[in-house]
Amino acid sequence: MAEQEKQEKSTHEKRSEAGRKGGESVSKEQHQKAGHMAHEKGTAHEFNSEEAREAGRKGGQVAHEKGTAHEFNSEEAREAGRKGGQVAHEKGTAHEYNSEEAREAGHKGGQASHENK
Repeated sequence: MAEQEKQEKSTHEKRSEAGRKGGESVSKEQHQKAGHMAHEKGTAHEFNSEEAREAGRKGGQVAHEKGTAHEFNSEEAREAGRKGGQVAHEKGTAHEYNSEEAREAGHKGGQASHENK
């Protein structure tokens, strides 16, 4: 049984490597189509929140290293934060600040604002 698992793992690793290499040569549209097909067939990997966070972090690191990362200006960052907050409230996962937490956050924001002048 262990030999079969070893062969399966080896096959999986080979396919994963081929997929990574092949992914470099396909267009964005082809890559997206393949992802949609995998979801339709039920063979797509479903990321849990920790895996998704880690993948996003790694992708961001690579983009910064390559110089292809989008650099948000302050208005874009504010808008992204606003949208994220709206979604969190709609989902019911937003943090609800009590008066003490809100006061502390305001204090920190005020300090940061004065330091940047």
